[in-house]
Amino acid sequence: MQEINTIMEQSQAAFRTYSQLPAAVRAQFLETVAAEIEARREQLVTIAGAETNLPAARLNNEINRTNNQLKMFAAYIREGSWVEAAIDTADAARVPAKPDTRKMLLPAGPVVVFGASNFPFAFSTAGGDTASALAAGCTVVVKAHSAHSGTSREVFTAILKAIAACGMPEHTVQHVEIPGHATGKALVAHPLTTGVGFTGSLQGGKALLEYAAGRENPIPVFAEMSSINPVVFYPDTLSQNAATLAKSYAASITLGMGQFCTNPGLLLAIGSEATDNFLRLLADEIEKTIPQKMLHSGIHASYVRTMETVLSQDGTVLLKTAAQPAQELEATPAVARVNAAQFLQNPHLQEEVFGPFSLAVICEDKTALKQVLATLKGQLTTTAMATPADLETHADILALQTTLAGRIILNDVPTGVEVNASMVHGGPFPATTDARFTSVGTTAARRWVRPACFQGFTDALLPEALRNSNPLGILRIVNNEWTKSPVV
Repeated sequence: MQEINTIMEQSQAAFRTYSQLPAAVRAQFLETVAAEIEARREQLVTIAGAETNLPAARLNNEINRTNNQLKMFAAYIREGSWVEAAIDTADAARVPAKPDTRKMLLPAGPVVVFGASNFPFAFSTAGGDTASALAAGCTVVVKAHSAHSGTSREVFTAILKAIAACGMPEHTVQHVEIPGHATGKALVAHPLTTGVGFTGSLQGGKALLEYAAGRENPIPVFAEMSSINPVVFYPDTLSQNAATLAKSYAASITLGMGQFCTNPGLLLAIGSEATDNFLRLLADEIEKTIPQKMLHSGIHASYVRTMETVLSQDGTVLLKTAAQPAQELEATPAVARVNAAQFLQNPHLQEEVFGPFSLAVICEDKTALKQVLATLKGQLTTTAMATPADLETHADILALQTTLAGRIILNDVPTGVEVNASMVHGGPFPATTDARFTSVGTTAARRWVRPACFQGFTDALLPEALRNSNPLGILRIVNNEWTKSPVV
């Protein structure tokens, strides 16, 4: 596609300049993007509300998150130590002689970001993928999501204002609205693209991965795709806290009509009277919930279809749905149960139902619980609801949970992702395509860089981060010791 070729050539041309800008300049640009978005807040909420059916409070919170993560990345790169500077000085007396070698992270090149349908701000045009790539020194081409193209266009206008105000290269960020899968394929397959960010379906993520692998020079695709976020309810906590747990998990299952990638879609417990009581209470809480509109007709149709598929499987029992009938585009919250033996025999029961639905798997004993956990695919989160006594007697179960996901949660709901340096929003496949990275938090910037070693360079030729005087004042590893001191 000629238009895509032009866009990527423009991105590469901008990258040559943008990647060389001081971190402080890029940081100011990110902060200006946040300010421009803030200036358009009221208009953005109006447009996004009409396109996504999301309430104003949710959209305002998402704008807050978007702007906060832009500012977070600005602070991250302004401090500067994230480039992982490492210096090993020469030793001519050693046999053989040891050369002077210095390493740091450098931006990889133009990045393609696909907007997410369920987060019109925080995971879309100026969201985490875009913010982290710009922080790393990469230029960005955004493929707008058709479900909220007007919102994406308005956010891009804010970015263009920031580009002009800060004197950034004209095509530092570009916006693509050409519809169809062919556009996405062309963007990923273009030889100037160096990385891809995606949040969406397993089918979509796998397709992008195939496009990238089929290139003459394969590139990484950082895709967040599918997760049912298993929650283990340990025996003692069910005996003591059933009512509280039922309320908190009914709220988590139905939060945002279940349209979060961390929705608790699988509830695991050992069968007992306490477990049965908890499920009765949970079902009663689900029955009280009010159906709400989903983001768009495609997500609604998928929810209805996948939930019906799960409920049609042998041994699956629907406990309760919301009592109030659903209207057009509204999702019906529901909870169901199945025993562990039937769950283990049926891979359909492991598939994500994207919406306000959760499946409880009741295990005969601890051995069956371990078998269920061992068969689960990679997840974004796994949660342990447990008392101290539970943790003491079930340490092996908790250890097994830690192998499943990028974030292991104790005594909280999985919905809600804090944006900070310690967050991991990733996990083994199919949660993401690369469990070594996160799409949320400061280290998300490391997806868009490559390490480069400079050997035998004079001080004046080195990047500032590697010069003897340490003019940036960053933390570096010098001859295997962490220090901010100059090299003498």
